[in-house]
Amino acid sequence: MWWVAPLGLIIGITLGALGGGGAILTVPVLVYLMGQPPHAATAGSLIIVGLSAIVGMIPHHRARRVRFAEGFLFGGLGILGSVAGSAASVSVPPTVLMSMFAVLMYAVAILMTRKRRAAAKDRRTHAAAGTTPPEAAPLSWSAVRRDRGALLRVVLAATGVGLLTGFFGVGGGFAVVPALVLALGFSMPTAVGTSLLVITLNSATALASRLGGGVEIDWPLILTFSLFGAAGSLLGGRIAQRANPNTLSLAFTLLLVAVGSYVAVVNVPALF
Repeated sequence: MWWVAPLGLIIGITLGALGGGGAILTVPVLVYLMGQPPHAATAGSLIIVGLSAIVGMIPHHRARRVRFAEGFLFGGLGILGSVAGSAASVSVPPTVLMSMFAVLMYAVAILMTRKRRAAAKDRRTHAAAGTTPPEAAPLSWSAVRRDRGALLRVVLAATGVGLLTGFFGVGGGFAVVPALVLALGFSMPTAVGTSLLVITLNSATALASRLGGGVEIDWPLILTFSLFGAAGSLLGGRIAQRANPNTLSLAFTLLLVAVGSYVAVVNVPALF
């Protein structure tokens, strides 16, 4: 299928540039363009997402935008949620699973829109005052342990991301990035780079749970898709250094709405 290459590149570029989001398109692509059953698609998506995240992390690591200690701890805290999500997904009917996926895509589009508007408002406020937005100092794990409020936020965020990864077969980067910014005070570039490490850990855990459940994976298709996704994630890491992130975010939000609408139109009527 000739569209494996361009679609893999697009998803990889989005993942590398934004630290998440592109993976949410993988499941609809595998189901509606590649003809994969929904449960097999969510499992195969974890392979594509995980490998793309590993490769996409390389340019971010070189630019020192990956905090390994915090990333491993965040990913470790999400393991329980990832396993639980994987177990729950197997028992959900395919039509219901895809309908819920459409809702998730709309939710992500709304979150990205709110985040983009908040950032634009902050820039206008500081521009009018002739100042630059301050960058909060990131918290270390030792600091989080001393702050019960911060610790609770990290545990809840990590568990929630793990649930999303296991249940839907997505990397959860769209939730990891804001969680790292809000809970640990990371700058956006550092949050994007570190999120790729968390995505890799969550994807590996969820995949291990899925494979134990007897899900069949079309390995030639998934590995080919992963190859182009990995190449795209490398390119996305470079784009993140040059392109306007707001433009990338807006374009991806529109794509989410379009794909989510298609998934909803196909599946929601079948529920009634």
